[in-house]
Amino acid sequence: MFPDGDLLLDATSALNDEQRAAVAHDGDRLRILAGAGTGKTTTLTARVAWLVAHGTPAERILLVTFTRRAARQMVARTDSMLRRAGVQGGTRVRGGTFHSLAHRTLRRHAVALGLPEGFSVLDPADAADVVDLVRTDALGDRATARRFPRKATLLDVYSRAVNTQRPLSEVLEQTAPWALDRVDDVAEVCRGYVARKRALGLLDFDDLLLHWRAAVRHPALGATLADEVDHVCVDEYQDVNALQVDVLAALCGTDRSEPVGLTIVGDDSQAVYAFRGSSPRHLLDADDAFPGLHTVTLEQNYRSSQPLLDVANALAAAAPEGFSTRLRSEQLEGERPELVRCADEDRQVAAVCDRVLGHREAGIRLQDQAVLVRAAHHSAALELELGRRRIPYVKYGGLRFLEAAHVKDLVAAFRVADNPRDELSWFRLLQLLEGVGPARARRVVSALGVADGVAENEVLTRWPVASSCLPSGARPMADSLVAALAAREGEATVTRADRLLVALTPVLERHYDDAAQRLADLGSLVAAAEGATRLADVAAELTLDAPSSSGDLAGPPVIDDDWLVISTVHSAKGLEWDVVHLLHATDGNFPSDMALGDRE
Repeated sequence: MFPDGDLLLDATSALNDEQRAAVAHDGDRLRILAGAGTGKTTTLTARVAWLVAHGTPAERILLVTFTRRAARQMVARTDSMLRRAGVQGGTRVRGGTFHSLAHRTLRRHAVALGLPEGFSVLDPADAADVVDLVRTDALGDRATARRFPRKATLLDVYSRAVNTQRPLSEVLEQTAPWALDRVDDVAEVCRGYVARKRALGLLDFDDLLLHWRAAVRHPALGATLADEVDHVCVDEYQDVNALQVDVLAALCGTDRSEPVGLTIVGDDSQAVYAFRGSSPRHLLDADDAFPGLHTVTLEQNYRSSQPLLDVANALAAAAPEGFSTRLRSEQLEGERPELVRCADEDRQVAAVCDRVLGHREAGIRLQDQAVLVRAAHHSAALELELGRRRIPYVKYGGLRFLEAAHVKDLVAAFRVADNPRDELSWFRLLQLLEGVGPARARRVVSALGVADGVAENEVLTRWPVASSCLPSGARPMADSLVAALAAREGEATVTRADRLLVALTPVLERHYDDAAQRLADLGSLVAAAEGATRLADVAAELTLDAPSSSGDLAGPPVIDDDWLVISTVHSAKGLEWDVVHLLHATDGNFPSDMALGDRE
């Protein structure tokens, strides 16, 4: 399968026949259906290495994943495999998430796309706040005269319409049918939201993809972007949405003498992100978007024993459609999954704790065990019981690091530093000051002219007039913060970040009772600015790939003790433990009864 003497033969000798067939496929279009635990990361990594060893420059391969961690892992493993195989080269495969790759492209070509160079990237919570501002301004009393969707629902409707490329009325009928007679008002809010973002230099996650699609479809810029890529590899393809498929089709469908290659890896049985607008139909119908697609199936499972796979296969076989790969294992013996019936929640958490401690006594560390829940709040009673029994734990899927108020405060300062027209970030920072509430903050923002089309470089020059709207006691801290925001030229980003933190520290100390603990977190954000081009980049990178804690920025924690893992099912995807306990495996919880309203 490999040419005689090819040093990659050694690197791929451990692959099974299915994996090797996928790795060495010689066509332009490949779909790999990789069941759970079948070594898809190993296969995709080897596929990338095979492409490089057979003439595709590493820097001309684009690796698209759904988490930054996965991208880093695959790029590192590819580099290691190539070095072991004796393939030389100083360049690396380009990898990242859809949104991070879009962000990099837009930063490089902002001017050509009509975007401000220092544009801010909104996280979903901030985007919802902008929607709320527009909702109030656009509708006034119409928003309160009778029931009207709140900001989170409006943002969800807008985002689904963008990502699924479906009409707003159709999405509204599915998401909030009770508001269907207000579709014109909802459309007005959506139009106002788009206009507000454009005026303030703000982009949400959907905008990143929309502008990336516009870039690759652009008559001149699109050809430039496509000429930078020879092959695109996409992981977790069952989680893509219609907009992401459009981007890939534009990248791979350009008129070139040598077509752009495409390798997609996915498993329709692992599609769990429909609430984000994704659909496994894109994996099932990939032949329509990319004609000539060759399919290889991976069914050899390396993670579990056959008795457990038998249960998984039985569940998958009940699906009304799909590929339904049948997983098999060389571990023929093993424990079957056990269904434990408990009379109530108290007995359930007691049973879980008993079993966790029992496995620990049998030699299985706490950190090699996990408790999975469908929703973060389902573990509340368990967390109390773990505390009573002195069982340490970490939890994934609840409040993330970037959602903490003090972290959002510093990120807001980073955004304003490069985009002084960022109205939402100004609004947040001003309300940290003593005696400043929403009304006074709005007067200051209005005086700065950020919503009136004032040029970016003129906003801060209006501060002396705008600051007159503040109470006298708040002005010294505010003046210090604005001076730090204005120090832009000739300084490294980490210096600017540190200057902002110094100016913000007395503000946070006054605003938060536990300021010392919060400020300890923020040092990690300042360190993250090292080597960045601008602070807006740091804010965007943190928004696009938010760490779960400050420890995620600093690296793995050094903990002498052991700890149990509690995680939502979504946050646990792709991870492994020796023992897994699943809470609330009951009708109405798995799956949620709220998800049973349609065939999908």
